[in-house]
Amino acid sequence: MTSKFVLIADDDPVYRSFIVNVLVDSDVEFDELLQTADGADAVQLALQHGVDRVVLDLQMPKMSGVEAARQIWAQRPSTRILFWSNFADEAYVRSLLRIVPDESSYGYLLKSSAADKLRVALEGVFIDGQCIIDREIRGLQARSENRFDALSHIEYDMLIDISLGFTDQYIAARHKLSTRGVQSRLQKLYIKLGVGSDTVDGATAFNPRTRAISVAILRGLLNPDVIGRARERHSAEEDSRSLS
Repeated sequence: MTSKFVLIADDDPVYRSFIVNVLVDSDVEFDELLQTADGADAVQLALQHGVDRVVLDLQMPKMSGVEAARQIWAQRPSTRILFWSNFADEAYVRSLLRIVPDESSYGYLLKSSAADKLRVALEGVFIDGQCIIDREIRGLQARSENRFDALSHIEYDMLIDISLGFTDQYIAARHKLSTRGVQSRLQKLYIKLGVGSDTVDGATAFNPRTRAISVAILRGLLNPDVIGRARERHSAEEDSRSLS
């Protein structure tokens, strides 16, 4: 008989204990409970044991919850994952929307949620196969999907690029665009972020790239974790190219 596993990945033992207590009191049936404090180990455990129900913190050592989910779903797309985070950032929402398989059920709950709310989310995702999204997160999803206000994928990718300090010419090469095409898309990005061309005494008041990054951070479109992961991916791409 195949064992039913539940995996909890969170680097804070207090939160892990809280989830365990709520899980035990819920209607979720399981034979074995696996726990880990880092994302890389979560991927290994999930794939090794064929885990199909996972609670993932979004910020963990070695590997983020988003990247851990991407790797788990790449091998087991039907895995049901409840994301569990202190952060209601559009950056995380956008990252998740780009990797969730069509056949998977998932949830996104804030760590400020009470035990009853966590229990409902665990049962909804793990038992009923529902998508359980915190109300605050649903608002961010709606904004990220609004075709007038939302950044397109290419605009968001360019926002990441300028946060890493890439030149227009380098961005053009990365996305196989002309430099003029990149500049045109950056202008649309600035408009959507409300970054104008203010002047003081005839002089430009600010650098639009710097202002765009600042606004994006304030809006939760960017955060240090997202920028750090993008820098790591770029370094890996460069290393791969140098070896080929």
